[in-house]
Amino acid sequence: MPTAAETMAERRWLTGGRAYPQIASRIRDQIHTGQFPPGTVLPSEAELCRTFGVARNTVRRGLALLEKEGLVVTVPSKGRVVAGQAGTISYRYQGIAATLREQIQSGDLVPGAALPSEAALRRRFATSRNTVRQALAILEHEGLIVAEHGRGRFVCD
Repeated sequence: MPTAAETMAERRWLTGGRAYPQIASRIRDQIHTGQFPPGTVLPSEAELCRTFGVARNTVRRGLALLEKEGLVVTVPSKGRVVAGQAGTISYRYQGIAATLREQIQSGDLVPGAALPSEAALRRRFATSRNTVRQALAILEHEGLIVAEHGRGRFVCD
């Protein structure tokens, strides 16, 4: 197992005053060669700090360069993700809404049918109540479902 000094000696390319463009270049190369395909979550800042042997701010500056280029996007609660085709990166609630929308449009959930309860949707999608509620709010906003106080949510006509 190499020591920290030996590891740093192998990475001489990161020495000097401006290491963050070199970090961006290395990650950019990994994206272009397919080591980080679109939709892949990049390693954490802490992991990148250990990998490159630099401070966190240096890593952040390198990642900021990649974000400006559009190669990387920051997704809350996921981290930095390699950008791909439009719409490939979504939040969990958007995926749940898309699944329910597809069921409504395909006729699996007919007009007037009751949607599964929040608890049932939480278990089905293994997610939080708030995430389920965000998905349902999207469908209500689109006019696909309606909420009736004390009765539940139903597919609109």
